[in-house]
Amino acid sequence: MCDLFSIRSSNILHFHQFLRVTNVILCTACFYTISTQVLDSEFFFRFLDPLHLTSYIGMSNENRPTSLWASMSPSTRILGLQTEKRRFAALAAGKNQPKNPVKAVLAGGIAGGIEICITFPTEYVKTQLQLAEGMHPPKYAGIGDCVRQTVRSHGVLGLYRGLSSLVYGSIPKAAVRFGVFEKLSNYRRDANGKLTPTDGLLCGLGAGLAEAVFVVCPMETIKVKFIHDQTGPNPRFKGFFRGVVQIVKESGIRGTYQGLTATMLKQGSNQAIRFFVMTSLRNWWRGDDPGKDIGMVMTATFGAIAGAASVFGNTPLDVIKTRMQGLESHKYKNTWDCATKIWKNEGFSAFYKGTIPRLGRVCADVALVFVLYEETVKFLNRVWPEKDQ
Repeated sequence: MCDLFSIRSSNILHFHQFLRVTNVILCTACFYTISTQVLDSEFFFRFLDPLHLTSYIGMSNENRPTSLWASMSPSTRILGLQTEKRRFAALAAGKNQPKNPVKAVLAGGIAGGIEICITFPTEYVKTQLQLAEGMHPPKYAGIGDCVRQTVRSHGVLGLYRGLSSLVYGSIPKAAVRFGVFEKLSNYRRDANGKLTPTDGLLCGLGAGLAEAVFVVCPMETIKVKFIHDQTGPNPRFKGFFRGVVQIVKESGIRGTYQGLTATMLKQGSNQAIRFFVMTSLRNWWRGDDPGKDIGMVMTATFGAIAGAASVFGNTPLDVIKTRMQGLESHKYKNTWDCATKIWKNEGFSAFYKGTIPRLGRVCADVALVFVLYEETVKFLNRVWPEKDQ
């Protein structure tokens, strides 16, 4: 009986030892997984080094080597822990991290569709002023006169003539823009998900060129022709799809790519400037804390600043693009010929015609798009979480 009791006691003792060893192994494995997979942190891994935990077992205190943690000064320890705390918070919240390009496409499309429905009247006025610039005498005395004449002739809904072409174009345009930008920027972000302003400019340039070729040029050509058609006494286009068919019949598919060079220059510089400014402002706001939330108000403010910068930077290209895509585009041999004739016949100021209405529209446009995009991404992250979130 005594022997049986001693055997059972021995088994229980071994079992408890087994549990302790298992517990250590599991804790070590869990810590290693967290430190290398979730935190992706060399800092913790180096000074705790759980894989070498067994080398310390059985050593006396005087024989144990000095750890990296023990050799650090107090200020270095505090800085390292604060850095890891901020990084973990950023990862846990999913902030400032590379975005899934598929989510970027969905969020960009939704944001683009809502934005253009709000800001289209200013786009309409801007386009009308640019198209009427070469007329003598000028058809419109200014922004207010353009709005009054349009409302008098076609009603308030006249300010939305050509909206359908931009709605059909804005959704894929914003989708391509943000999708390409996120895809490119994911290759350039550092371990904290931070993007440098220079990389933001280059990724924005790539996004702008992609949207110009695949979406903007054909859609903008159709939009300008629709708006220009309204200036005549008897508009020929009786709806979006019938108008597109008529344009293709008259000019061919190539006719929808009039002003491609100017469009690529405009869109490429547009997005390069905007993403450069947005990236710079975001980095300034966050400072050393990659997980710091920007919020809708600051996102809108940064977006408006980025929009204003792009307007003053490339309005001349926008004027050339609009002339190249109008109903009188046959007057120009190419983009350079268009720019030369505007300079000779109308002077330098013609390159900045429509700047004020474009400034108001673009600032509201960019602010809205970035706010809607960021909020849509946050919503998609909640209903469709990333694997590492």
